Amino acid sequence: MTDHRMNGADVRAALGGATAVLGPAAVSGADWDAPAGPLEWSCRDTAAHIAHDLLAYAGQLAARPTDRYLPLDLTVHPDAGPAEVLTVVTAAAQLLATALDAAPPELRAWHYGPCDPAGFAAMGVAETLLHTHDITLGLGLDWRPPERLAAAVLARLFPDAPAGAPVDVLLWCTGRGELDGRPRRTSWTWRAAVE
Repeated sequence: MTDHRMNGADVRAALGGATAVLGPAAVSGADWDAPAGPLEWSCRDTAAHIAHDLLAYAGQLAARPTDRYLPLDLTVHPDAGPAEVLTVVTAAAQLLATALDAAPPELRAWHYGPCDPAGFAAMGVAETLLHTHDITLGLGLDWRPPERLAAAVLARLFPDAPAGAPVDVLLWCTGRGELDGRPRRTSWTWRAAVE
């Protein structure tokens, strides 16, 4: 595992990987109404979910609430096509990255307890990587999250994760696969809050 303190650059790197694989599929006529891998959501709705979570994390960093999530939700218009939804994902990721760039390390905002900027960065990267993986499965594309980012997410959000290839371990930790004879998880949580 790595001790890299995640930041806005990591969110931008995750976004770059996601848009590189999903961008061409957004204009190719691929079926974005198909389920996103193991999820019940469609590929399109899963992409909108990525944007929703990234915007929520950016909002938390900007407002710094200590006891709840802000009472806001991102709604992507139902008639927005896949390319437009990916533009919303890009906007939300850039807002989160910018908020992270401006946040001092000692900042704390609520995510089921006090969470530091590195925790919000790790969650943003995790949401982007994992749901991009889900979408690529639904669209029949061959893609795996970058090892470096997967290792950093594991170190920050899953400190008790078993040893192994970071991508495989991250997929196992989040209920997306088996690992070295360990059955697929049916429930899981990550640890973003800090003491």
